[in-house]
Amino acid sequence: MTTRIIGTGSAVPNQIVTNDDLSKIVETSDEWIRTRTGIRERRIASAQSGTTALAIEAARKALENAHVAPEELDIIILGTSSADCCFPSGACEVQGAIGAVNAVAFDLSAACSGFVFALNTVHSFIKAGIYKTGLVIGADTLSKLIDWTDRSTCVLFGDAAGAAVVRAEEQGIIHLEMGADGSRGNVLECGGRTTGNFLTGQKPELGYMSMEGQEVFKFAVKTVPETINRLLEESQTSKDDIKYFILHQANYRICESISKRMKISMDRIPTNLENYGNTSGASIPLLLDEMNRAGMLSRGDKLVMAGFGGGLTWGATLIEW
Repeated sequence: MTTRIIGTGSAVPNQIVTNDDLSKIVETSDEWIRTRTGIRERRIASAQSGTTALAIEAARKALENAHVAPEELDIIILGTSSADCCFPSGACEVQGAIGAVNAVAFDLSAACSGFVFALNTVHSFIKAGIYKTGLVIGADTLSKLIDWTDRSTCVLFGDAAGAAVVRAEEQGIIHLEMGADGSRGNVLECGGRTTGNFLTGQKPELGYMSMEGQEVFKFAVKTVPETINRLLEESQTSKDDIKYFILHQANYRICESISKRMKISMDRIPTNLENYGNTSGASIPLLLDEMNRAGMLSRGDKLVMAGFGGGLTWGATLIEW
């Protein structure tokens, strides 16, 4: 018995912010951003529509697509690094909003690898026979963690959510890989709330995201191919058998570099980051949902989903659709 994805859903904010819009607040241009990242625009959440609201919308769409009632869910995991509050968890808020009264719910933090980590975690519960039906969500609103005067980060990120309903079946996840290297965590980080109370005399303040772009680039183009190759080797699967490689949508140049290293045509590495930017934990399920609804996926197709991000973390999943 394994874990099969039986439905997908996604949600993005209505507000579109173009490269030209950003050129009015930082020294940049549409050409500068496009040539270095492939991004043309991104969606930015309003004060009334944060991580939880997007996750709820994506979850409802995934349940509808899967023809599964909320009461059938046994487990909900939300992969996010930008929850709206410390507690309750975003997953619990989703559970309450959709009426999944029988599901255990919790968040998982693995930055841009969040959806892959969450999917692999739910799969482990299903494979162990503990649960049968689950909801996996990747959702982030990194716009609230960005220093909008920092050109190196503010042009990259957008807000979104993606979700998948999974169920115990004979066909689905074939193999998985996950890894982490905490010794390099400082190359992509976001400070938490500073310690402040009446004893220290300091006021708590939130930190902002910082990134060493070249280090993240080198990490991604080396680690992702290594992880995918190991995934295929251990599962005795040829890369020629994979219809699509669904990669974390961080930067088009990263996708191109992975394509060249693995000798895979870009036709097999779909992208949508030109419209949404880097949506962190939402990027893979958002792209997967778009592909599913566009009729690009057929029963029996083999897919590889691979994510990488802060931690540093990385993970990949080989599935049969």
